Amino acid sequence: MNISFLGLGEMGSVLARTAADAGHRITVWNRSAAKAGGFGAVAATVRDALAADLVVVCLFDHRSVHDVLDPVAEHLAGAQILNLTTTSPAGARELAHWATSLGATYLDGGILATPDMIGTPQSRIFYSGSVEVLESHREVLGLWGTVEYFGADAGMASLYDLALLSAMYVMFTGFFHGAALLAPAGVSAGEFAAMAVPWLQNTAAALPEYAEVIDRGDYAAPGQQSLLFSDLTDIVDTSRAQGISTEVVDVVQRLIRRQIDAGHGTDGFARIIEGLRVAA
Repeated sequence: MNISFLGLGEMGSVLARTAADAGHRITVWNRSAAKAGGFGAVAATVRDALAADLVVVCLFDHRSVHDVLDPVAEHLAGAQILNLTTTSPAGARELAHWATSLGATYLDGGILATPDMIGTPQSRIFYSGSVEVLESHREVLGLWGTVEYFGADAGMASLYDLALLSAMYVMFTGFFHGAALLAPAGVSAGEFAAMAVPWLQNTAAALPEYAEVIDRGDYAAPGQQSLLFSDLTDIVDTSRAQGISTEVVDVVQRLIRRQIDAGHGTDGFARIIEGLRVAA
């Protein structure tokens, strides 16, 4: 199969190399031509790169996709485009509509992996949009990681991607807060990490239980930790005493207090999702 890759950053490069190592003919294009060395066929222009069975776009952001493809818009008819650039759901839908209006078929992807994970069992890539592109190139997609398809709505892969990334970033930030809390006592981040990893792994096992409560909307069911018991005043006060910012835990504390003040103090901790569902 002849595959073109637009964009040779860390992720684009490893995607292209993985496809080439599997025996596919690849053509690459990059704004900085120096990065294209060692990849075999190098397209002199973006238009030249469009002559492929699949055009993989892996650039910086939504705007950069338009910057690269807008000048060749009249040549996109018939192209099968796989966009692996990180975008918002709205951005993915806009690109899908734009590409379709030009006669191209469009599949959007969200990569749940770092470059060194590509091609390993730990790599997952979410897809949404054209099922034709997905099925025509499933073998290639499978080279990069587990293929998970979320339907014709081109924005769904991005939505799932961003939901998981939000959980990751908030977890990491919570760890950073804990490390900052212990640092004035002479505890290194490494020492704390050795304790935090098993703790977080064990507590993550509660997520399906929380999910069941949320899906039922049954925050008063017995056996849940109440909002009153979950109050973070001690964490906030100790953080201040240690001389560190409380802004990370302040967010959670506000969500807890909002539900308590609304009369739901005896309900379970998961009820704070109701405060997230309505913009403050």
